[in-house]
Amino acid sequence: MAGESQIPIAAAQKRRFAVSLALFYSAVFAVSGTHLPFFPLWLKGIGIDAAWIGIINALPAITRFTTLPQVTAFAEKRQAIRGAMMVSVLATAIGFTAVGLQQQPLALFLIYALTCMMWTPTMPLTDAYALRGVARYGLDYGPLRLWGSAAFAAGSLACGYLVDVIAPRDLIWIIVAWAVVAVAASLLLQPLDDVRRKNAEARADTALLCDAGFWAIIASAALIQGSHVAYYTFSAINWQLHGISGLTIAGLWTLGVIAEIVVFALSPRFSLHPSTMIAIGGVSAVVRWIVTANEPPLVLLAIVQLGHGFSFGMTILGTMSLLVQRVPSHQIARGQGYYAACNGLLGAATSIASGAIYARIGDSLYYVMAAMAAAGALVIWSARHRLMAHPQSEASGG
Repeated sequence: MAGESQIPIAAAQKRRFAVSLALFYSAVFAVSGTHLPFFPLWLKGIGIDAAWIGIINALPAITRFTTLPQVTAFAEKRQAIRGAMMVSVLATAIGFTAVGLQQQPLALFLIYALTCMMWTPTMPLTDAYALRGVARYGLDYGPLRLWGSAAFAAGSLACGYLVDVIAPRDLIWIIVAWAVVAVAASLLLQPLDDVRRKNAEARADTALLCDAGFWAIIASAALIQGSHVAYYTFSAINWQLHGISGLTIAGLWTLGVIAEIVVFALSPRFSLHPSTMIAIGGVSAVVRWIVTANEPPLVLLAIVQLGHGFSFGMTILGTMSLLVQRVPSHQIARGQGYYAACNGLLGAATSIASGAIYARIGDSLYYVMAAMAAAGALVIWSARHRLMAHPQSEASGG
């Protein structure tokens, strides 16, 4: 009878974990969905000039490969990933509130820099917490993560509507409001015991950095995800130059997010090896960027946008699955930190270079992005035998 009574308790714990994590993902991505498109509009609305806007907007990318790995490593060493997530979103809410009370560029720069130091680790910490839960409860990552994508799209659309209703100088308070929701959602997060922590601690912290398979995973993912920089930065500008309306542009972006959500929802049915999923993501990105570079008609462009589910969705699903298999449980947050740092460094460098390249060759920039994605697919494909031969590291959880 005791064994039978534990079954519904375990199921209830699993359900509480999944629901609380989905809520937290939703709140955190809603912050990003309002911040990414509209924070620059707020800066412009309070009178910050273009040069300062460019400098201030570079801060999140800079912190991703400077302070972020230290924060995730510290949280993991202290065995406080959940606590670090709670502190991170609280500091983010306080930081954005302080930012909203400033109008001088230098003060904004300094306060926003401190805010980013605490805000940018939120997502790697959340993914680390999610991957531990995936191993602990036998869940699928995709259905948990899709709520973040849905909230990002909803947050962007809602804020886009409010742009026409409220003054630009008040946009910061929408970001603050979502950050406060994230703080509330963090209070619902369930504690996770690492059942293999004692065995895992015996391994040296440097073992992860010596794992060629781990570097193949994060390098290939960074190259494929980095190939999206031209799309994120110049697609709206480019499509507008070709006579596509703002509403249609929003619809094209939404198609990509919908495709991403569908892939996440269907991911439990996938039987492909994660390295193959990443390779598919890379090849899909190559096709997507080559077609986009040739100024396709609107119908074909809409079809190509659905490829976001593969170029982005498949890549992140394969990456997270491999990290669960490859990275020991006691180093999962550190692994996420290195992954985010690699993405941030390559993304920042690609963003800077793409501006100069776009100014010279315009749409042909997408050919450069296609080459990046192809390199990522080649990296993971060349490492597939190594990754398949060692499907799960000792103490990886579960």
